[in-house]
Amino acid sequence: MKINWFPGHMTKTLKELRVLLNTTDVVIYVLDSRAPISSINPSLNKLSQNKPVLYVFNKLDLADEKRVREIAKTYKTQNSDYVCLNSTMSGAGKTIKEKINRLAASKIEKFKSKGIRVVVRAVVVGVPNSGKSTLVNNLCGKAKLVTGNRPGVTKMTQWISIGDNIELCDTPGTLYPNLEDQEIAKKLFFIGSIKDEIIEDVALLSQEFLDMTNEKYKDLLVKRFGENLTLEDIAKKRGYLISKDEYDIDRTAQAVLDDFRKGRIGRITLD
Repeated sequence: MKINWFPGHMTKTLKELRVLLNTTDVVIYVLDSRAPISSINPSLNKLSQNKPVLYVFNKLDLADEKRVREIAKTYKTQNSDYVCLNSTMSGAGKTIKEKINRLAASKIEKFKSKGIRVVVRAVVVGVPNSGKSTLVNNLCGKAKLVTGNRPGVTKMTQWISIGDNIELCDTPGTLYPNLEDQEIAKKLFFIGSIKDEIIEDVALLSQEFLDMTNEKYKDLLVKRFGENLTLEDIAKKRGYLISKDEYDIDRTAQAVLDDFRKGRIGRITLD
């Protein structure tokens, strides 16, 4: 079973980004901390070359914080920085604003020396359901964008002022045109960046999630689901039945994924 999802609006977004980045000072790259490495889109990387980048490791409250911070450190360079946070928390935007200004310091100082007050323009990019719009709303101090815990909520680019000297452009979540690495595709599905509806066998992938996380996070899985980490055993334990002698494996598979996505299992990072 090959996972591939690249709706038309994503093609349009990539084309728009090529134009937007010509007049953008900073790229804000929002990564899902539950799978931060898999959240890196090579197509977006190519487009953001030679631009200062702020990597935002979002949804930290749902992830393995120690592991996320280890990964995040590798993203700090002369032309890039990072911040680890939960974008739903009040005040999370203060550090981001400071880092945007720091990354755009050369432009700010250049115009300041001429007595001109400059506006820093930043574009927010990331895979679907990484929390981009929630982050922008936090930076604004009020809900200006429609958000939702599912991929595909943002359909068009939107410019918003977030202070005296910063303008942000939120963009629709974008995947790769061709998800060749299926291990990455699976992780993106697990975190909800790929719609459940396009998956032929959710039960198969739900079991793969259990197998994939068993080595590093077995204690969390056992505490949530029991010693036997198969969908059938979990269905038995929870009493998910279709009939007296048949267990509801599809319902169980969805329940396992929902438990992960909503943090009920515990704080897990898949890389």
